[in-house]
Amino acid sequence: MSVRDRWLLPEGVEEILPEEAFRLETLRRQILDLYSSWGYDLVIPPLIEYLDSLLVGSSHDLDLHTFKITDQLTGRMMGLRADITPQVARIDAHCLAQRGQDSAHLPVRLCYSDTVAHTRPRGLLASRIPIRIGAEFFGHKGVGCDVELICLMHDTVRLAEINEIHIVLGHVGIFRSLVNESALSAEVETDLFDALQRKAYDEIDLLLEQHVADQAIRKMIFELARLSGDESVLDAALQTFKDAPESVRQELQELASIAEGVKQRLPNVSLGYDLCELRGYEYHTGIVFAAYTPVYGRAIAQGGRFDDIGDVFGRARPASGFDADLKVLAQLSKAVFVRPMAICAPFDADEQLQQLINQLRADGERVIVELATGGSDDAQRLGCDRKIVREGQQWQVKSLIG
Repeated sequence: MSVRDRWLLPEGVEEILPEEAFRLETLRRQILDLYSSWGYDLVIPPLIEYLDSLLVGSSHDLDLHTFKITDQLTGRMMGLRADITPQVARIDAHCLAQRGQDSAHLPVRLCYSDTVAHTRPRGLLASRIPIRIGAEFFGHKGVGCDVELICLMHDTVRLAEINEIHIVLGHVGIFRSLVNESALSAEVETDLFDALQRKAYDEIDLLLEQHVADQAIRKMIFELARLSGDESVLDAALQTFKDAPESVRQELQELASIAEGVKQRLPNVSLGYDLCELRGYEYHTGIVFAAYTPVYGRAIAQGGRFDDIGDVFGRARPASGFDADLKVLAQLSKAVFVRPMAICAPFDADEQLQQLINQLRADGERVIVELATGGSDDAQRLGCDRKIVREGQQWQVKSLIG
């Protein structure tokens, strides 16, 4: 590689310069403070883990996105995390479970914000090193858990000052129950799943006609593929599945209860439904939800229920959560993040000056010691609007403006 090419970064990998870093970090702190105010405790999982821990409960898609390396100490395969949820599940199931029998049964709320690595971008112009920020709730199987997380996801996007938020709800359990009733082979199920994700209706209809003998179940899957849109979709679904197997009716009722709970807490929320949204089908076990905005072509935050993900770590518990890419939130945010102006200080060992500088920094001021002698022009280029000058025997902070 020539000298002129050494500055190049891999495709989809970017560095973050000071202005954008300030914007990202300010937003990150605000969101984590929001999560803390709801009772979610921050955890910081490691960037790298053994592969069999990272891919617990994950889909084949996540496996493809995970960088894999060999541990030189043990010879075991390790991975750079492509998702943080399995790590947080391990923390709940193994680390926090050691707190004692009296508190081991209590619900646990955890949050995180850290970088993940993807072998390939997940969308056009998407970063391969997104910063995931999210919240997970372990130990509660009722709809109240999901209602809370959907509302918290909504508040996360609203805090970022992203306009026209639209929340879409789905439930992977409905499709899974119908597939179980139809006794499809694994291969046909995969083909049907793929066609549903692409909303390829001709393919869906052909697969149903060829492989689903039960006409009632066939009609239900046929209708499921077309049940997406505004709140009228839920009423249509309740009518469509009124004679469905008990498991399907229970899952649909669960979805209706969650929707009602969200509307009670967010009366002005824009709510929609997509019952053939099967994102994370191998991963999620029930409700799935996502936030959208018209100016961005993909979900800006998403989540769902993933019960018993901690089973392999010795603690199977109900679980639900969501996350977002902090870089995308910052990119779409209408918020103005103004970096505070600094104070320029002369390069001088005077004890009184050093005491003043230390006190200003302790008070939260940004103080830059001017090593060059370029005067006020250099000070302003450094982002300073004030300067420390000596007046008589005292050091004073004076404005550079006016």
